[in-house]
Amino acid sequence: MSKPLSDRIALVTGASRGIGAALALQLAQAGAHIVAVARTVGGLEELDDKIKAAGSSATLVPLDMKDSPGIARLALAIQERYGRLDVLAGNAGILRTPTPLGHIEPKDWDESFAVNVTANWQFIRTFDPLLKRSEAGRAVFVTSAVAYLGRPYFGAYAVSKAALDALVRTYAAECASTKVRVNLFSPGQTRTRMMATAFPGVDPMTLPTPEEVAAKIVPLCLPSCGENGKWYDYRAGKFLEVRTPS
Repeated sequence: MSKPLSDRIALVTGASRGIGAALALQLAQAGAHIVAVARTVGGLEELDDKIKAAGSSATLVPLDMKDSPGIARLALAIQERYGRLDVLAGNAGILRTPTPLGHIEPKDWDESFAVNVTANWQFIRTFDPLLKRSEAGRAVFVTSAVAYLGRPYFGAYAVSKAALDALVRTYAAECASTKVRVNLFSPGQTRTRMMATAFPGVDPMTLPTPEEVAAKIVPLCLPSCGENGKWYDYRAGKFLEVRTPS
């Protein structure tokens, strides 16, 4: 069976559980060597076992997304070992318990931006040269429609995701004349731990699994993906127009 990511290197953040773990495994099944980044060593080791069982391989990287020097060291290590990066999947994110804007602790606000925005900028900053050395560099970042809905009590998460969207669209525009393609993916409500924390009253069995959601991210990571600077909505099952002022 042909594997579209054979001999390619794919880095996935937040890879120890949820959508990130599911995506890493599916990219491995498509033939990629996975660079799995997450804080939880146990989750990474479980992922490694599944990837090996699928006949592929992984490099496990225990790393806090707030560790900017660590991200830079990782980029240098991948440069020295592989000389390029073919897929960058920015999945890691943080969502604190929903609360009114006036009740958000400054440390929680700062951490939301550190993980959801600044860390992704650091990955873009340090891995951009490696993506551009790929024959078909692909980058996809997980966002949320909450950024545009004005939903109460999700301020830190919503604002940081809106900033992420601006960051990614800017990067996509800067890559337009290169072989790199950059897009956003909005999963919507998914059967994950983060979802259970944010919406404890929602029956998880009514939601799509991380595996189902990840299967729609994989096409954005393939060399055949020609879209750039677009927003893919899982629930709609298609790319949606980016919201801009009329």
